[in-house]
Amino acid sequence: MSNLKDFVQQLPNSKDFKKYGVYPDSLNQVSGLWVFMVKEPDQDFLVAAGKNASIFHGESMHCEPLPCIKAPLSHDNAVVLRELFPFTKPIPVLSKKRSFGLGDRLGIATPGHIKVFKKYNAYPIFAQQSIRELNLTNRTYEEVLDAASFAVFRDGYKDGFGADGDHLKKPSEIEYALSLGFTMITLDCSEYIRNDITGMTKAQVNHECVLPEDIKKRYLNKKFEIEGISITFDEEELKRNVLVYGKAVEYAIHIYQTYFANGKTNANFEISIDETATPTSPTQHYFVANELTLHGVKLDTMAPRFCGEFQKGVDYVGDIKQFEEELKIHAAIARHYGYKLSIHSGSDKFSIFTLIGKHTLGNFHVKTAGTNWLEAMRTVASSDPKLYREIHQYALSMFSEAKKFYHVTTDLTKIPSLDSLKDEELVNLFKQNDARQMIHITYGYILNVKNSDGSYRFKTKLYKLWREQSEVYAEMLSKHIGRHLELLYKGFEK
Repeated sequence: MSNLKDFVQQLPNSKDFKKYGVYPDSLNQVSGLWVFMVKEPDQDFLVAAGKNASIFHGESMHCEPLPCIKAPLSHDNAVVLRELFPFTKPIPVLSKKRSFGLGDRLGIATPGHIKVFKKYNAYPIFAQQSIRELNLTNRTYEEVLDAASFAVFRDGYKDGFGADGDHLKKPSEIEYALSLGFTMITLDCSEYIRNDITGMTKAQVNHECVLPEDIKKRYLNKKFEIEGISITFDEEELKRNVLVYGKAVEYAIHIYQTYFANGKTNANFEISIDETATPTSPTQHYFVANELTLHGVKLDTMAPRFCGEFQKGVDYVGDIKQFEEELKIHAAIARHYGYKLSIHSGSDKFSIFTLIGKHTLGNFHVKTAGTNWLEAMRTVASSDPKLYREIHQYALSMFSEAKKFYHVTTDLTKIPSLDSLKDEELVNLFKQNDARQMIHITYGYILNVKNSDGSYRFKTKLYKLWREQSEVYAEMLSKHIGRHLELLYKGFEK
């Protein structure tokens, strides 16, 4: 049966499939079983029709001549969906030239993201969350992955997507993500990186570090050439590198050997050394990459801590000329060792995207996250000003608590008073850096605060609004994330 309208009209009370709410791109068939997604005012659900419909968990429906199941968007049904339709299951994507991480904190952003990636030949990572974000949103990795799977099924996206266990620090976290089929692990080495070495005197460094003989032989009095760039180490610099990154390298080797070596898992491996106060110099990048390679670690991507500041939700802060000069070397080192450069906190870094596209030769991984939340809140400001005003005031009161989790330079005194703004002017707050950062980092508090009766103060209202405004939100996201890709591609496309 190939005609969607004819098929849906067999279902009860379905004189017209548009009225019935079927997502037209969701109609799929496998082994005589038809599956598609339907929209109701409060929620979506799956319909499975065919002799094997009972493989889904749900309630029986009468729709002659086929047995039908109305199935909720539950974890169990997501597992079944991924087994039946491989395009709903994540794949490793970092081996592709271009990949783009999209942290969807709310579980509703993927439809907007899909609009973008139907236009660009980059591979999206629709499921990307850190443990910190899970804790702040009261979500699980099961929910993160399921939301992505249901969204690609709903909108018929079949080009492949990844799932990233982002900024994981502990073996138990890595095991959790891999057990669910996540196809990328970002190992956060920040707890093993020392930030006190930069301020040490030469005498203090010499007291702290006696160089192992094998390290001396590998680096001292040697010149390393990469794409015409010379990298050398003097003894003091080498000691500082060992002190700053030595333990992080050891930990990364241990994690790789435990979970990735010898094909133990079909997942990409990224190392993050960016969540520190100490910028990663090109020489330090080379040291880390070389040590990992010598110990058999095969990286897919590495995220150094670039010079300047990659603060949340705002453009790059720093000397762009210095950034470009160092980026050239970072990108050359990545190419030399066979992995992609990864740019973390990449949301809204519009002034440097074209440089990234240019100097990576279009071979990059960029991560975004909270900017999707900001677009969701911009949707609130434009559609329900009264609700936004209440949330904004609450966010101001919680900012000092939220700031403990993030490095930002937000100045609350620069945020315009709500009393001075008309309703239609509230969306302009999302053009102001201090207001953006204030809303950006308070998301966990906004979503979790409850009334005295135990009900959510904002969360229930927000999800209801976002569902009603889903097309508006998707279009906002498409334009906003699309601007990221447009500038990245401008750097390498002729």
